[in-house]
Amino acid sequence: MSTGREDPEAPQWLTDTRASYDADATSYADEVRNLLAELPAEQDAMALFAERVRAQGGGPVADVGCGPGRITAHLRDLGVDAFGIDLSPRMIEVARREHPGVHFEVGSMTQLGLAEGALAALVAWYSIIHVPDEAIGAVLAGFRRVLRPGGLLLVGFHTGEAASPDAQESRGRWPESYVRRRRPSQVAAWIEEAGFTVETHPTLTSAANRLGGVLLARR
Repeated sequence: MSTGREDPEAPQWLTDTRASYDADATSYADEVRNLLAELPAEQDAMALFAERVRAQGGGPVADVGCGPGRITAHLRDLGVDAFGIDLSPRMIEVARREHPGVHFEVGSMTQLGLAEGALAALVAWYSIIHVPDEAIGAVLAGFRRVLRPGGLLLVGFHTGEAASPDAQESRGRWPESYVRRRRPSQVAAWIEEAGFTVETHPTLTSAANRLGGVLLARR
């Protein structure tokens, strides 16, 4: 798994995203710490996902782009063997401090350091929002590689018509890691092109108080 050192070959969007979250890790953790308690629709999505994972026999579940680890810890509370991976070393420091006893490591969704078929499930909860359209296919292929046959994929994302960076979303805090909004149908098409079967795709109120998309798919 990545050590968190700068990769001279990394694309600029990846370098910018890491730097942005490194700079804002503590305040971001403060902002989202209790967010899940305010969003029953997201709680329901997590509960359904955890139930499906347990029904399929359990196993390791990666929360990719885990940030300060709130979703990782919630899934563990639901009986899922979850661990967290994040691009930002500072985010991982915060996650380890706030959730002792839970495993977190630095790594990139563009190059997951996991064996083929190692996971029962993978969560990307609002973590593909900084990935450019042209890189989505490779990221999803990487997700599929590390999932075992029948493994589950849960993806959360901001919805909208524009796929290009939205400067308003930075709110002055993350000037380089702009959020990309996607139509649920487009994300579902990308996921299916990567070899998954999409099972559910509700739309709900997101962490940004705008419509968010959730897709549950099976390898």
